[in-house]
Amino acid sequence: MSAAARHRHPRTNRLVRTLVVAGTGAAVLALPLLGATGAHAATPGSVTTAGTTPAGYPNNLDGWIRESLAIMAEKNIPGTYNGIHRNIMRESSGNPRAINLWDSNAAKGIPSKGLLQVIDPTFNAYHVEGTSYDIYDPVANITAACNYAAKRYGSIDNVNGAY
Repeated sequence: MSAAARHRHPRTNRLVRTLVVAGTGAAVLALPLLGATGAHAATPGSVTTAGTTPAGYPNNLDGWIRESLAIMAEKNIPGTYNGIHRNIMRESSGNPRAINLWDSNAAKGIPSKGLLQVIDPTFNAYHVEGTSYDIYDPVANITAACNYAAKRYGSIDNVNGAY
């Protein structure tokens, strides 16, 4: 086949591809915000795949928040999806491996870590039974931080700045 006769893939503008992907992701992320009214536990015997947590929730920010809310409901820890999401976006932009190496806690040798930027002593004191003991585990980090916020502020929903 001659070079002129070869099938050529049309060149797609990189920005257009990026916007399409970003637009798709934003639509998926927005759905739980519009319809989330509470947490529901995964069905017993849920199968874990690369895209889900051991409890069967999506292995992403939405799933981590929903799984935390289910645990919080069992333990009577107050908080809402929106309150948790708002604080996560302010503290870590949704990065479960976030670590603050420059603030006063870091200067004392105890940097803030994870989605809700919890320091080790706070995580250990407010750890919620049934979650991982790894401060970087998204569900454990969210649940411990919400437990702390509930004791100190009444709910994570009442936290509107660094805490």
